[in-house]
Amino acid sequence: MIEQIRPGLHRVVVPLPGNPLKEINSYVLTSRGRNLIIDTGMRRPECQEVLESGLDEIGIDLDRTDFIATHLHADHAGLVSTLLRDGARAFMGDLDARVMKLDFAHLSKTIPLREYAVRSGFPAEEVRTSLQNHPGNKYSSQTMVSYLPLMGGETFEVGAYRLEVVATPGHTSGHIALYEPEKKLFFSGDHVLGDITPNIQAWSDDQDPLATYLASLEKVSRLDVELCLPGHRSLIEDFGKRIAELVEHHRVRANEVLSILAEDRKTAYRTASEMSWDIKARSWEDFPIMQRWFATGEAIAHIRYLERKGLIRREAKGGQILYSSDGKSRL
Repeated sequence: MIEQIRPGLHRVVVPLPGNPLKEINSYVLTSRGRNLIIDTGMRRPECQEVLESGLDEIGIDLDRTDFIATHLHADHAGLVSTLLRDGARAFMGDLDARVMKLDFAHLSKTIPLREYAVRSGFPAEEVRTSLQNHPGNKYSSQTMVSYLPLMGGETFEVGAYRLEVVATPGHTSGHIALYEPEKKLFFSGDHVLGDITPNIQAWSDDQDPLATYLASLEKVSRLDVELCLPGHRSLIEDFGKRIAELVEHHRVRANEVLSILAEDRKTAYRTASEMSWDIKARSWEDFPIMQRWFATGEAIAHIRYLERKGLIRREAKGGQILYSSDGKSRL
């Protein structure tokens, strides 16, 4: 589907076959000079065919088109290397761009990640399968893109639009969004979504991504936005209301974790198995393996958030990390 949102601004809805996200919004800004594409879809033929068809219909000349990936995930950056022409530029948030370079230098943290997943209760025999099936590994770019780093505060002028880069870490460490203050538009990537909630994951003890995400939500809530253009699903007209809903969602989620951990000491994997998920399955064991992976990562993010607030205790036993709460504390 191709939609003209405003003069010089189009949305191409790119399918994500077999993925619960269903689709991604690729935004195309045109000008007499250089064009700009925000997010692309995965490196899959189904994505490439739809996006290239949409770009042809809009009349995009890729030789004078630059790219911004709001973050490093394959559904947003997977096709950049395929579409990027000589002399064109690609941009990404600084911390995410660094991770992309590390991955292509074969310095990824796969082994520590596997070890932490097992310590978090994820079945050891399924960890390798989860990482192999991860869409970020299967559908990301096969060649390294030399992304120009964005720190926040940079501006891009494309036709009638002047976009300001806003650092919005949380969903990823280097996630960025784009704000057009005069037209009151906000390209949110996966920072603010309307029909679903962004997945906030943690797979180590050295970060608190949920606290970071909530701080980023508070930061952008101060912007004057009439229309939010998210990375997935429907456009958002009541920006402030949606942010409040996302904050409340995580408060409820955190309290659910506190209740679950009041019953007994549990690993993050078992905690995730008892949380409420909007997935059609008869039981936790029937969840697709990747959905159990994402759910466990989200459980860890909430546990880390609560642990740093002093509301959860941990102990090591039998090579695993067990968590508990006093059963009384609530946010």
